[in-house]
Amino acid sequence: MAPPRHDDGADERGRLAERVMSSSSGMVGACATLIGLVKLTEGRHALTRVDEYAGFTAVVFVVSALLAYLALRSRRRPMLQARLETVADMLFLGAMVALACIGLLFAYDLI
Repeated sequence: MAPPRHDDGADERGRLAERVMSSSSGMVGACATLIGLVKLTEGRHALTRVDEYAGFTAVVFVVSALLAYLALRSRRRPMLQARLETVADMLFLGAMVALACIGLLFAYDLI
């Protein structure tokens, strides 16, 4: 008797959303830490907008995590799930690039 066949596509669906959701929530914490550190040093250094930019990226990470969560909850609708995963992934990637640019510009005192 042959073993039952599994749909590999069904196994793969949701894994990206799981990764984006867990990573996004961690990055919200990183943004919050950055905001706190900037606020601590603002008194000794010139005022910057780094905290505002980090706050914006934190919001993008939260939206990314929310879309990933919705993708996980919509397993019965594969097209919607794929679309939500893709949007969550793109937002996550954009926020990561933005956070790296913020860090680079802040390190060289450009913002």
